[in-house]
Amino acid sequence: MAALSLLSLIFFTLCLLASSSSSKAPNPTTFTLPLSPIFTKHPSLDPIKTLNSLSSASLTRARHLKHHKSNPPIAKTQVSPHSYGGYSISLSFGTPPQTIPFLLDTGSSLVWFPCTSRYLCTDCAFPDVDPGKIPSFMPKQSASSKILGCQNPKCEWISGPNVLSRCQDCIPAFPDFIVGCSIFSIRQPAGIAGFGRSQESLPSQLGLSKFSHCLISRRFDDSTQSSDLVLYRGSTSDAKTPGVKYTPFLKNPVSNNSAFREYYYLNLRKVLVGGKSVNIPYKYLVPSDDGNGNGGTVVDSGSTFTFMEKPVFEPVAHAFAKQMANFPRAADVESQSGLSPCFNVSGVKAEAVKFPELAFHFKGGAKLELPVENYIALAGNSSVCLTIISDNGFGPDNSVGPAIILGNFQQQNFYVEYDLENERFGFRQQSCK
Repeated sequence: MAALSLLSLIFFTLCLLASSSSSKAPNPTTFTLPLSPIFTKHPSLDPIKTLNSLSSASLTRARHLKHHKSNPPIAKTQVSPHSYGGYSISLSFGTPPQTIPFLLDTGSSLVWFPCTSRYLCTDCAFPDVDPGKIPSFMPKQSASSKILGCQNPKCEWISGPNVLSRCQDCIPAFPDFIVGCSIFSIRQPAGIAGFGRSQESLPSQLGLSKFSHCLISRRFDDSTQSSDLVLYRGSTSDAKTPGVKYTPFLKNPVSNNSAFREYYYLNLRKVLVGGKSVNIPYKYLVPSDDGNGNGGTVVDSGSTFTFMEKPVFEPVAHAFAKQMANFPRAADVESQSGLSPCFNVSGVKAEAVKFPELAFHFKGGAKLELPVENYIALAGNSSVCLTIISDNGFGPDNSVGPAIILGNFQQQNFYVEYDLENERFGFRQQSCK
């Protein structure tokens, strides 16, 4: 979602509070981190404008993920939703500790934050964001932060493999936690906690065996409500969490395009609408075997609405509209909200409408059956919309990258587990309040 510039790396002390684990797994270390709201201004009262903002941000995010380029025991934290589409956590860095909010992002790996009182955020005019009051880390106020010189091998995480040939100065390397330091960005009102699969991610740097979260309902956007992000450091063996359905991660499906290696690919077998399997070309369900990372399904906490390429979205939307044929299409709402299909349900209470069920069936038999509120949104008093977006206007190369991106709107009120040690993804529907 963010286009970053002038990003440098700094060595820090990362402060996490250890806690005892209730798990029966062998001696995992546990930490608890609160996921708290960053801003408190109320979002737009116009639901159609809000949906348009979220769908636009979701498309921007999808473009970023699909056209991503390679850059030259337990902890628990609170996760909070925001009206601009993300969920945030708070981490403490430095000595003495400075607590900074970060957006939880499983679709990227670098951990970075604003590091100047003059941080500039372009296109950050979200309803709940004051660009002039974005929290920043102040390196000069920390006794344990040191800038890494450009000859440090870890600078390749940002600047690519040729950075050493362009380097003139060198500051000795430090082996502890590495964070990116940014002075401006585009559409990024907070730092990013990258939880992807690359070596610079927070899970990789901390040596996590797994992590899990439970995202509270979006109706709590920008409120004081929060839920937990749990980090496991140390082996948990093969123990499965009770009630959780698992599907394996696809192991390194990308061989040629390293830009997509940080994503969590899942083996999606089919999409069901109203209990009926939708006819989707197989090549979109799994990554291509040419090693370029095109096609396939990834799960991403940084995306709001689930994205589907046109050849996937169109049959899904058609199946949905066919089963909603008793209600007229709300074309005006579709054009204003950026969502489709939308329906006029005037004269009927939305909660009384029987919507087609939506489910994702994964390898191993795990079926993600979504509650209605995870794929239907109210658009005013008389309209409802399907909260899945597609790629109109992406251009001729729109088939680059993952074909399906499972967003956080569809993950509300689900316990979600990334078992890194056992290479599997788990989920269980529950209340996350």
